[in-house]
Amino acid sequence: MAIDDDITFLERVPTLSLLGRQALRILAIGAETRYIHSGEVLFKRGEEADGAYVIQDGRFKLSSNDGDELTVGPCTLLGEVALFSETRRPATARALEPSTVLRIPRFLFVRMLDSFPEAARKLREILAARLDQATREISNVRAVLDAHEPK
Repeated sequence: MAIDDDITFLERVPTLSLLGRQALRILAIGAETRYIHSGEVLFKRGEEADGAYVIQDGRFKLSSNDGDELTVGPCTLLGEVALFSETRRPATARALEPSTVLRIPRFLFVRMLDSFPEAARKLREILAARLDQATREISNVRAVLDAHEPK
């Protein structure tokens, strides 16, 4: 893909779309394209994560140790947390068909945010809203569990 095609593609990825075209240009130039064969593992649960992947083509099955599975496809950002901090992969990602991903290393993403403070601000707002929503959902679950706890 040409750089402009990669930028247009990245604009379709929900988390990345709010960064703006110039910030996405940096990511598109620095991202690494990887081709993954059907059945090949992209990453394993527990591995150190130094960046994220955006699925361009194909589908992946994400599997955790507790048996949960999820199938994801194009425009999915895998490993979003690894763009911001050192972490480990929470699941294994295996290609269900021949697939193409863009790998975005953490150092590139952080450098891009340093260069585009408005993009960083927008991203911070979105992530704060998600964290707030997750906290409310956990509180709701806790309230339900507490209500059903034997007295």
